[in-house]
Amino acid sequence: MKIDELSPASQQALEAAAFRRLLQHLDSRKDVQNIDLMNLAGFCRNCLSKWYVAAAQAENIEVDYEDARARIYGMPYTEWKEKFQVEASAAQLQEFQQATQQDK
Repeated sequence: MKIDELSPASQQALEAAAFRRLLQHLDSRKDVQNIDLMNLAGFCRNCLSKWYVAAAQAENIEVDYEDARARIYGMPYTEWKEKFQVEASAAQLQEFQQATQQDK
């Protein structure tokens, strides 16, 4: 079956399942830092949190940003940061700065 032949409800269910799988994958790869994600893909866990809040707002649902972060990180952000975030290297920061300059 082609995706465009699915009902909107089925499409939404599959998209939600894929999103949950993405969160599981990110949770299993705590070694991958946000700066790595930003440098490689142009988004990170914080971006996903912001997109979650924006999606809620589009549906007239108010979701707290810190709650969204906890959903994406699998724990409060402060806890994740304390346990898993490492200092970005000079090379990572330089790559990030170059990428953000190109976006302007």
